[in-house]
Amino acid sequence: MQQSDFESISRVSVPDLDSILGKPFPILDDGFVRLVDYMGSDESIVQAARVSYGKGTKKVNEDRGLIRYLMRHRHSTPFEMCELKLHVRVPMDTWRQWIRHRMANVNEYSTRYSVAIDSAQTTLPGEWRVQSVGNKQGSDGFLESSKGDHLTKRETEFQKFANEIYNERLEMGVAREQARKDLPLATYTEAYWKIDLHNLLHFLALRMDDHAQLEIRLFAKTIGEQIVQKWVPNTWEAFVDYRLSALHLTKYDTEIIAAMNQSGKEGARKKAIELGLLDEQGSTAKKSREREELEYKLSKLGFSIPW
Repeated sequence: MQQSDFESISRVSVPDLDSILGKPFPILDDGFVRLVDYMGSDESIVQAARVSYGKGTKKVNEDRGLIRYLMRHRHSTPFEMCELKLHVRVPMDTWRQWIRHRMANVNEYSTRYSVAIDSAQTTLPGEWRVQSVGNKQGSDGFLESSKGDHLTKRETEFQKFANEIYNERLEMGVAREQARKDLPLATYTEAYWKIDLHNLLHFLALRMDDHAQLEIRLFAKTIGEQIVQKWVPNTWEAFVDYRLSALHLTKYDTEIIAAMNQSGKEGARKKAIELGLLDEQGSTAKKSREREELEYKLSKLGFSIPW
């Protein structure tokens, strides 16, 4: 091929994203997310998809339709052509959940080399959440204000004391790597976090979910709605439609819905007994998370629970 056979290429620019480069979006009492850099756009996803299929895909009517097709059918590699780099300040306990998403490049503030950030997440009296009875890793409602007042006061005392001990160790010459060991998990840390769009959307699908912990949900919501939506609007629309607002039906789900359609509530009940979602008497006394999830889906679809 001759040089003249190639199109000239310019760096992809998204004006709506350029306007927020470096702008911090505040989260919690002292956290933030800010965009440092990005690569690609909706157009880059379309370009990658069409390269992989060759000239045949030029028949696709519009870019938006192709992006929706890719999202709907889980063709993930074109979305990997886009990347985002963020600078975040986040409490350490929230960061522990965040860093579990391993498909990213990370460089975190080091308290071995630098003095720890002099800031910790605080909790207002009305923000103390009650442990959920049915979900071991979740919360459900809030403590009464009198208990909240007490816990917030104790939190303030504890954080002040922990900070005094930390600074005392530093002043006495203790190495930073050891002086830090009793800092509370509420202490803020900072990091640069670079991730491709495919893995970012997976992160957002999990962490924007109502079952995610509130703190990381606030970070994920900000990233999604304040940054990703501006960056790749067609992809965001498809993501909301096919991931965030969609329902996934399992084999059990489809069999029970089909039985209900064909034989009414009794048919659905028999199928649920057969599949082990109800006990032999058709009672819900037997705990089943699968059944509870199906009941949620039926309610979202406008069906009454058939047992």
